[in-house]
Amino acid sequence: MGVGDRLLLLVRDTQGAMPEESTTPELVERFQRYVEALTARDFDLVESFYAPDALFYGRAESFLEGRETIRSFLEDWFGVYREFVFECEEFRDLGNGVTFIVISQRGRLTDSAAWIPDRFALLITWTDGLIEKVTNFTDIDEARDAAEQGVQERR
Repeated sequence: MGVGDRLLLLVRDTQGAMPEESTTPELVERFQRYVEALTARDFDLVESFYAPDALFYGRAESFLEGRETIRSFLEDWFGVYREFVFECEEFRDLGNGVTFIVISQRGRLTDSAAWIPDRFALLITWTDGLIEKVTNFTDIDEARDAAEQGVQERR
């Protein structure tokens, strides 16, 4: 990997237990491979992690539908960075195909020496090993509440 392809994916528990946690590593491993594909900018592989009709709810009220649309968004997003680093602060498989993830990331724009930091949470629902829905949250506590509700809805 080149300088622009660095990856830091640490899975660690930084918060108290949430209900209905699963201890199976399958979704942790799938998410890790997904992040590796993103970091390597292998968008063919990234696209393969999504269900054909996947939904992606970004921050700032954005909404995307379909794996091709999501891929295009991710290509554009990563395209503005020459370096990008993810740190997975927390990953929880809550069961019923629901995962809760807290990410710290930083990126260096192609025309800048400065790093831009960001921290957010993801609520991802999976079906048959594919990402069915991604919801991004700026507020980590709001994401925790949504994760608990998401598990209840999928029972």
